[in-house]
Amino acid sequence: MATAIFAGGCFWCMVKPFDSLPGIQKVVSGYTGGTVPNPTYEQVASHTTGHTEAVEITYDPAVVDYATLVDIYWRQTDPTDAMGQFQDRGDSYRPVIFVDGPEQRKIAEASKAALAASEKFDQPIVTQIESVRPFYPAEPEHQDFYRRNPFRYQIEEMGGRASFIKQHWSDK
Repeated sequence: MATAIFAGGCFWCMVKPFDSLPGIQKVVSGYTGGTVPNPTYEQVASHTTGHTEAVEITYDPAVVDYATLVDIYWRQTDPTDAMGQFQDRGDSYRPVIFVDGPEQRKIAEASKAALAASEKFDQPIVTQIESVRPFYPAEPEHQDFYRRNPFRYQIEEMGGRASFIKQHWSDK
């Protein structure tokens, strides 16, 4: 098994797109990139820990490769917004691909360059690519949120994410 870590705004909205793919063992909501060990949701939401909400995906690379996961990641985000995603603002919601080693970095950087060259967006692609840092799972109430709280999840998703994805990422 291998892992991939992506930050793309509220972690509640980042689980579902990966959760049901063949080869995905689990998707965990959590925090990474900050300076406080084992942060709580309240600490991260205070924007004082340096952490970003993210998902850690455990997958079987023989079934789904990292490049496919990166492609799915792009299609969940606004890669031109460095200071949050949709209605979620601030560093804890910034878009980041956290890479674990040179192979993941090479794939992520090539994918970002291809997206920038595609002229799909009229603004620069600002999603960061950073080395993996310790990942801390979020509290149990934040895990599998879309399944346990479908109405609240739908409200979160409709806060701009769904319409953006439809406008920019739907295959026309």
